[in-house]
Amino acid sequence: MTIKQHIPNAITSANLLCGCVGIMYTFTGRIEYAVYCIWAALILDFLDGFTARMLGVSSPIGKELDSLADMVTFGVLPATMLFQFLENIQNGPISYLAFTVAIFSGLRLAKFNIDESQSHAFIGMPTPANALFISSLVFILPVYPFLNSIGILIPLVVICSVWLVAPIELLALKFNSYKLVENKAKYMFIVLCLVLAISFKVLAIPLIILSYLLVSIINNIALK
Repeated sequence: MTIKQHIPNAITSANLLCGCVGIMYTFTGRIEYAVYCIWAALILDFLDGFTARMLGVSSPIGKELDSLADMVTFGVLPATMLFQFLENIQNGPISYLAFTVAIFSGLRLAKFNIDESQSHAFIGMPTPANALFISSLVFILPVYPFLNSIGILIPLVVICSVWLVAPIELLALKFNSYKLVENKAKYMFIVLCLVLAISFKVLAIPLIILSYLLVSIINNIALK
């Protein structure tokens, strides 16, 4: 086995490291650093697949390692963050409901691994998008403190769990061609992301995820 065959797996392992370090940061009260771990892992999650395709070295073990890394970084870590949010409000058993997100993330990743139909579209919210949505709460809750309540966060836990496995077809931002006619929904979403990011900066993250869901649903209706 040549060195280049190990490169994608090394990148995936760095993704896993980000998840482990992020969990440590969350439990030691440095949750903002945990957010940066998720953001770094998102880049690494893109790079490992891109590198594997570029080098022509994709392998079954790489696919399994990718899912295991995603389970930690985009499943357990965001669930841990939600747990800390709830613990800060009300220390008690209800906080453990946050780990429902980790369970449903595992189900989402397991379904993805055996479902060959998800190469051009996703069924259910991808775990990286879900983790990005949850990580944005670190910056949103201080700005909108009324959201920092059991009555808001518990329903949010339910939403972030259910949409992972919901039978909704969502856009996969992969381009087989760059023709406008074939990629209207994707280009519309990209433009919307830019407008939201410029207008709201980091606070745009949840709006971008919700827009992703909305644009995907509209695209599904248009294609029927």
